[in-house]
Amino acid sequence: MAISFTINHQSRQTAARTGRIKTHHGCFDTPAFMPVATAAAMKLLTPEQVRSTGSQIILNNAYHLMLRPGVDVLQQMGGTHEFMRWDGPVLTDSGGFQAFSMSDINSVDDDGVRFKSFVDGSMVSMTPERSMEVQHAIGADIIMAFDDCPPSRQDHPEGYLDRVRLANDRTARWLQRCIDAHVHSDHQALFGIVQGGTEPDERARSAEQVTQMDLPGYAIGGVAVGESNELMHEIIRLTAPMLPEQKPRYLMGVGYERDLLQAVQAGVDMFDCVLPTRNGRKAYAFTSRGPLRLRNASFKLDPGPIEAECDCQVCAGGFSRSYLRHLFMADELLGSALVSLHNIRHFQRLMLDIRGAIMDDSWSLLGQRWPVLGLEPAVSGPGEGLDDDSA
Repeated sequence: MAISFTINHQSRQTAARTGRIKTHHGCFDTPAFMPVATAAAMKLLTPEQVRSTGSQIILNNAYHLMLRPGVDVLQQMGGTHEFMRWDGPVLTDSGGFQAFSMSDINSVDDDGVRFKSFVDGSMVSMTPERSMEVQHAIGADIIMAFDDCPPSRQDHPEGYLDRVRLANDRTARWLQRCIDAHVHSDHQALFGIVQGGTEPDERARSAEQVTQMDLPGYAIGGVAVGESNELMHEIIRLTAPMLPEQKPRYLMGVGYERDLLQAVQAGVDMFDCVLPTRNGRKAYAFTSRGPLRLRNASFKLDPGPIEAECDCQVCAGGFSRSYLRHLFMADELLGSALVSLHNIRHFQRLMLDIRGAIMDDSWSLLGQRWPVLGLEPAVSGPGEGLDDDSA
């Protein structure tokens, strides 16, 4: 078995559960938040710093690593565990979403996707077989099937339902090709991905197509592509129970704190998102009461930490809001590094408290500790003055 999944506790009030997943590179607790090391690097942070946040598993991006440094380098350097010096579990996405959404030029057919490389402008082909080859070279503990992620209805209003149906059928066919090409099933767990857009019937059809393949785990894809938060939550609540109860459930590319809570309560176990680091590099700090924009002039003489209750190396280390604002105003990269570090810890602290809330169904207490979740009336404080970026 490439992985094993144990459910330790089931909430009495919701579908939320705690668990533990064992991989060949160690274990991680669920619900789990996975920070994103796109190109085998967490921008501005060392693996030791990422580990200090409580992160137990990280995500690598197959699309980026295929283009640079390439499969040959990854194979010769022993995969990204050895390459980036991360000794814990790694999950890779298949590269499909990036091939669809990031490329200047792409063409999609039943064989796969052709797109223009952002590295050298060459035309590159990504197929289910190629995706498996890349993820084998990366050496991730959990790898994702190559899937067809349809655009949102607002981006593709004409023929939307036909596009969703095509994506479902193509995703199912590509999953079988991924299974046929997967040669490391003893130490790399292949997850299938459910599509279906915002169509309940198509979500159910895709879930039936994908879960008829006996896999170590399953993912919910295509729910962070432009739909409203309310509709996203509805689709998650609809789809999660369609996935096998005894297998890990992974929600891809989500999200903000309230999104995570909604998904956890629907029975989802794993999450990834670029928000902590991407927003951290823009002076956007997450707190339990709401975000801070540290370029705000109101923080110029503020001696306090980002959040007094936070135990990260930034807050506990005494770095003030005033100093962090100075770093951003002076274009010093240290500011981006420190806020990114705090933000990752913010999400790991949230996961710790959510796991605690599941254990004893203390959801109201969770709302008191985390007003940003909207379970209790939010209090004023750090979120004030967010739109003022003046000097």
